[in-house]
Amino acid sequence: MNKTPAIQTSNFNTDLKLKGFKSYEIDSESTVVRNYNRKDFYKICLNNGKNIIHYADRSFETDGSVLFFGNPHIPYAWQIISTTYTGYACLFSEDFLKSTDRSASLQQSPLFQIGGTPILQLNPEQRDFVSSIFRRMIAEQETDYQFKDELLRNYIQLLIHEALKMQPSENFSRHNNAAGRIASVFLELLERQFPIESVDHPLEMKTAQDFAQRLSVHVNHLNRSVRAVTSKPTSAHIAERVIVEAKALLHHTNWSIAEIAYSLGFEYPTYFNNFFKKMTGTSPTALRLQIV
Repeated sequence: MNKTPAIQTSNFNTDLKLKGFKSYEIDSESTVVRNYNRKDFYKICLNNGKNIIHYADRSFETDGSVLFFGNPHIPYAWQIISTTYTGYACLFSEDFLKSTDRSASLQQSPLFQIGGTPILQLNPEQRDFVSSIFRRMIAEQETDYQFKDELLRNYIQLLIHEALKMQPSENFSRHNNAAGRIASVFLELLERQFPIESVDHPLEMKTAQDFAQRLSVHVNHLNRSVRAVTSKPTSAHIAERVIVEAKALLHHTNWSIAEIAYSLGFEYPTYFNNFFKKMTGTSPTALRLQIV
């Protein structure tokens, strides 16, 4: 593969945030680490090498050329086994793709669903074709072409449709049933919201309905799955985790009660006080006064 110039991390993040799209080459010899907020962007990645990819509640072992589809709403982690690896990747926001009104199928696509098939093994012919699409995206994003964004969106759609025609990888382990899979992803998404580090970035998912929408399942289905696996309702898990975080903020920050309430998603401090007392038997102020 032809080498592309290393991208400075700061410039990479700025471009990604402003434009909602970025494509780049993966090179094991590069010393540049590209960090980005995975919660905001979809990812399509072509990787040549040996890896273990943890996606939701499953682990995929890959060796060779694979095409990976990352959903910002589903946790994943990438463990590289090979000493050398190459490939390409593109990141894009839902808003970037929505300009064409064709992104409604993203969450419904088997490439992006919880129990879907986000990893596909490529033969040499498929690898070469997919690589050519990535190279075109990398080149096009630097041009001044008037309809560049539309062309880039077409390349993304082409990757998605090519992947839908391929056979999914079956080399993975999974939970015994769909309920276990959904419950596992819900619990990981819940935990991934913490710790709360700034009053300016309050809790986003506060109800079972919020999580159901993020996971693209009906709230009743989410509630049944979580209760079947954990013997507790979804709302109980959320409330218990919020209380744990509330206690930590009361103990380890100098935020006011109102600031803590807002950071945890409560519209008014009174609502937070009532919730906290119901869950713990004491008020936030009383608990903070107990701190030595």
